[in-house]
Amino acid sequence: MKTKQSGVTLIGFLVILMVVGFFGYMAMKLVPAYSEYAGVVKAMNGVASEGGSGKSLDGIRRDLMYKFSMQYVDDNTVAPSDITITRNNGGTSTLNVSYDKDIPFMYNIDFLVHFSKSVPLQGNVGQ
Repeated sequence: MKTKQSGVTLIGFLVILMVVGFFGYMAMKLVPAYSEYAGVVKAMNGVASEGGSGKSLDGIRRDLMYKFSMQYVDDNTVAPSDITITRNNGGTSTLNVSYDKDIPFMYNIDFLVHFSKSVPLQGNVGQ
């Protein structure tokens, strides 16, 4: 009685290992950018919950940049010009942060990841 062998050959295993390795390397490059974005969101929520009553845009930017340093957000990631405040109808304001992150991958291949987040501010923001 003959039995048929089943399983993965060595070449098949190497191909699977290469595919898993490629996606693992890609994840190693992208995960830090997303964890940094989580720090940006946490800092934005902290500034928004403190309220913006009487603060200027520069004051809110300064507070936000200080909180970024506590959340391990790189100084080169979010520029002060990426932080804006929009006034809504009804006197409320929204804090917006929108930035791009360029992540080198291999050779001349880069990942360009765009992050954008808006949170409502408590209180009225001054001029």
